[in-house]
Amino acid sequence: MNAMNDRAPDAHRGHVLQLESVRKAYGGTRNATVALDQVTVGLNHGSFTAVMGPSGSGKSTFLHCAAGLDRPTSGTVRLDGVDLAPLGERERTRLRRDRIGFIFQSFNLLPALTVADNVALPLRLAGRKPQRHAVDDILDRVGLAGRRDRRPGELSGGQQQRVAIARALIAQPAVIFGDEPTGALDTFTAREVLTLLRDAVEHGGQTIVMVTHDPVAAAFADRVLFLADGRLVGSLEGPTADLVADRMTQLGAWGHRVAAQGVR
Repeated sequence: MNAMNDRAPDAHRGHVLQLESVRKAYGGTRNATVALDQVTVGLNHGSFTAVMGPSGSGKSTFLHCAAGLDRPTSGTVRLDGVDLAPLGERERTRLRRDRIGFIFQSFNLLPALTVADNVALPLRLAGRKPQRHAVDDILDRVGLAGRRDRRPGELSGGQQQRVAIARALIAQPAVIFGDEPTGALDTFTAREVLTLLRDAVEHGGQTIVMVTHDPVAAAFADRVLFLADGRLVGSLEGPTADLVADRMTQLGAWGHRVAAQGVR
């Protein structure tokens, strides 16, 4: 049976993403750098989760392992009911194409394609014919009606990120992963983009996992996960920017103490 379709009953039925004792180490046995250290967490369908931590805390590694871009050294990642461990590279590529959306800080749009063609690209790569009305509907949702025939270079940074959001939403993925999606935007435009993501969760039932360094951005999430030194060291439900900033300040001090004590 194809591992992609082999969905065993999940004890965590509400979880679209589940990490169990995930560890990721780089280098040899003697000089290994541990980027993730026994991380266990479950994320529910229709939730908005922000992932934060000091520099070097493992945020990017968390995203890469959770999205199937990198393989954990040990532990289990299940996404949309699929255990990623036994999947070959071709199956992982198909899973990312069919069930995952990505939003990057640098937008990653193809400059030679129109807005509409950039949005439709995931469907074309999956061998599906994009329906014009579906593309137009998603462009309307992100406030880009009437710009379907523009090229990315004719758009502002905020508009380009809206195209990237539309591209992530068009295939109705199980999870959208955002890697600092507002990092290249001004404060006003960032809020517009975050409001779009919030709306995708509340009204579209989308699941979003966003790595960010910005407490204001994290406050748009339902829940914030805090990483430090590769470990999951806490979470915050119903975050506000002030509460997130305070927790990050505490984590910075905690990280310095750990480094001073030589504890991993």
